[in-house]
Amino acid sequence: MIMKRLITLVALTAGLLGSAAAYAGEQTVTLAVQNMTCASCPYIVKSTLAAVPGVAKVEVSFETKSATVTFNDQKTTVAALAEATTKAGYPSNVVEARTQ
Repeated sequence: MIMKRLITLVALTAGLLGSAAAYAGEQTVTLAVQNMTCASCPYIVKSTLAAVPGVAKVEVSFETKSATVTFNDQKTTVAALAEATTKAGYPSNVVEARTQ
């Protein structure tokens, strides 16, 4: 009887932990980035965003003055991404956001 309860408890706990992981999601956001005036600016913006915990991928375009960032929404937020670019001297705001 105790063993059955223990197994049930373990299965229930594993199910709950597994469902929490299901809520974690990968998101992609496109940021409009200000102050990108030279060819080295995209590299600075890219390295700044890549250093934010939870960021998986960063693409920066000098031509469109934008950055597209794929990140784990359980580890960071869009606000943290914008704050990182702003602190580096490149204020940004959301143009488009989507959940994967």
